[in-house]
Amino acid sequence: MKKIVAVLVLIIAIGCIALAGLGGETTAQTEYLRIHIRANSNSEEDQAVKYKVRDAVVTYLTPTVAECETKEAAYAAVEEKLSAVAQVADGVLRANGYFYGARADLKREEFPTRVYEGATLEAGVYDALILELGSGEGDNWWCVVYPPLCFTAGNGNIVYKSKIAEIVRKFFA
Repeated sequence: MKKIVAVLVLIIAIGCIALAGLGGETTAQTEYLRIHIRANSNSEEDQAVKYKVRDAVVTYLTPTVAECETKEAAYAAVEEKLSAVAQVADGVLRANGYFYGARADLKREEFPTRVYEGATLEAGVYDALILELGSGEGDNWWCVVYPPLCFTAGNGNIVYKSKIAEIVRKFFA
């Protein structure tokens, strides 16, 4: 009996992996909300202010994102604050003598493979908060809004889920 159950679990796991491979997106692409901040240019000054904007935006969004339990909730919460995110960025830019402005938007965008705190996100198209500073033609900074890999404020309360483990647990429940 144990061998039959083990074989069934293995078949289910292989089936899940195969089904995930058939779709255009990986599970990770649909479960993550990323952030992409594009600097005005590659000048030292524009790159330095980009990081000041990053710090201010992360500080501003952390309390909101920390309360979200799903990517959809995080997306909705960030969407409600798009105007405020742009205002936070504009405030940092102006305080530092830059008047080229910032634009915030949510859209789907291509990202390369990236490792964050031990979690690897494969290359692909992800939903993302895009923040362009000025022309947005300079080097950029990106991270993950949900789950809050860049928005943890040091608490490390990140929970990773495994669909295969969930299926196996339900199977034996």
